[in-house]
Amino acid sequence: MEKKSGLRPFGIRDKLGYLFGDFGNDFTFILSTTILMKFYTDIMGVSAAVVGAVMMITRFLDAFTDVTMGRICDRSKGNAHGKFKPWILRMCVPVALTSFLMYQSSLADMPLTFKIIYLFVTYILWGSVFYTSINIPYGSMASAVSAEPEDRQSLSTFRTMGGMLAGMIIGIGLPLLAYEKVGGKETLIGSKVTMLAGVFSLLAIICYLLCYYLVTERIRPEAGENVFKNNSVGKMLINAIKNRALISIIVASIVMLLAQLTMQSMANYVFPDYYNNSKAQSASTALMMVSMTIAAVSAKPLTRKFGKAEVSAVSSLFAALLCLATFVIRPANVWIYITLQTLCWLGLGIFSMVNWALITDVIDYSELKNGIREDGSVYAIYSFARKLGQAAAAGLSGWLLTIIGYSEKAAAEGQRQSEPVLNGIFNISTLVPAVGFLALALVLQFWYPLHKKQVDENVAALKEKHAQK
Repeated sequence: MEKKSGLRPFGIRDKLGYLFGDFGNDFTFILSTTILMKFYTDIMGVSAAVVGAVMMITRFLDAFTDVTMGRICDRSKGNAHGKFKPWILRMCVPVALTSFLMYQSSLADMPLTFKIIYLFVTYILWGSVFYTSINIPYGSMASAVSAEPEDRQSLSTFRTMGGMLAGMIIGIGLPLLAYEKVGGKETLIGSKVTMLAGVFSLLAIICYLLCYYLVTERIRPEAGENVFKNNSVGKMLINAIKNRALISIIVASIVMLLAQLTMQSMANYVFPDYYNNSKAQSASTALMMVSMTIAAVSAKPLTRKFGKAEVSAVSSLFAALLCLATFVIRPANVWIYITLQTLCWLGLGIFSMVNWALITDVIDYSELKNGIREDGSVYAIYSFARKLGQAAAAGLSGWLLTIIGYSEKAAAEGQRQSEPVLNGIFNISTLVPAVGFLALALVLQFWYPLHKKQVDENVAALKEKHAQK
């Protein structure tokens, strides 16, 4: 691995550019996790169980597409702009276009089989092909921007902030603009979702272009066939299985996503159905952003002093206790519910801020353990595992909604769900996150090996290793 000379030093331009990269990612990703199931149940008339199953099935394809894209990144020599940046430029339009195609309310009157196939095909093209082709290079690029741990922590924080901004726009905009009162019941309007999906796709393209032009790759990892000729995909996977740091951070991310995405997807049912107040969802999203901003400001000094894994474990336990308290209290007032959720997001926010810096620690650990730098491959395995978590969250939400008897017909006709269904919605939105956040805290504290002392030792060892080349 060599450092390219004659380049400007790492600074705020790189941080902002990296922020815009996840800003672009999450204009399509958060849109899918926030509204796709609600859109297909309430507008397209497809059952929640089927939508969840489609999401889970397509995610298994990522076992091939994610790892393949990671190997392509590792083996490529890149160009004058680097190994990873060119993919952002190539794939920004396809990923935005396929995202828009998923939300076509004009197809609502088509036969059910057609709508299921259409969802399946467009979801694969968006997530397994084009999103993979831009997200794997984007995530891998962090280790090529700077080799310094504090710089990488800054990139992780700014990346999370980019996702937060997209989440704020989507989380506030959708409830305000996509719902109307129909017969006294908050009802999703399909044509408005289609229009907003188009707007978000255009914004995603703009953000990707800003990322491409603002970020500079300074570290050029060794590339090409010669470096990887003795490191087949099979050997890479065996190394991954033996890698305690990678496996444990994968498990941590999966349980975190089960908790976080269940909270986000169930918000589309808790607010308009349980509380009959979709506008309160916008306020909840705005306050969530406040919590995440506090977490962003706090993350760097806290992790510098105590360590990323240590701080994340404590904050995740705090989030688990708040979710459990919400379930027990069962507030009738929507604003009390929002207050408890806001505090919960503060606990989750710390892990969200350091999440991407943790995987760069794992990449460093893997280089010391295996003797080869595989930024793209390690990130691809991690990304695939996260997508399994995303799919599992969608599948779990859809399955549980079906179990409690959620009625797509009542939703389409603007009718209120039955009391047992409403109570079930509340239970899912609180108990599943509580279990997920508790599991996250336990994994980080007792399984994940890269606590502060070990990370500092690994950084020093790599600096010595690279200085000898």
